[in-house]
Amino acid sequence: MLRFVPHHQPTGVIMKKVYQYLIFCILSTLSIIRPVFAEELPTYTIVMKDGELTPSRLVVPAKVRFKIILQNTGRTAAEFESLALRKEKVLSPGAQSFIVIRSLSPGEYTFFDDFHQATGQGVIVAQ
Repeated sequence: MLRFVPHHQPTGVIMKKVYQYLIFCILSTLSIIRPVFAEELPTYTIVMKDGELTPSRLVVPAKVRFKIILQNTGRTAAEFESLALRKEKVLSPGAQSFIVIRSLSPGEYTFFDDFHQATGQGVIVAQ
């Protein structure tokens, strides 16, 4: 009578193969996803200087994600804020940062410098 005897491997060898398989799966997935994230976003710059926003009117294409680089060249802190876009970013004097805006429907979206509301007003126009 023949008996089937399973081939047993030490646990360490099995775990090594499992880890190799998981790493292979992760790297394969990243190679597929990477081109989606690698695409360059259209980039615009807004300079904030002691209550002045330049440009105060930013025209962007509708239905396209984009990036806004925020620069505070003034001597006081500034805060980019847009209630319509649900974005805000505080910048100390001399600081630079960025925000990414989802694709917008055609229309106008106001923004302002929360620390200088009397003078720091602007609008993003998606067309």
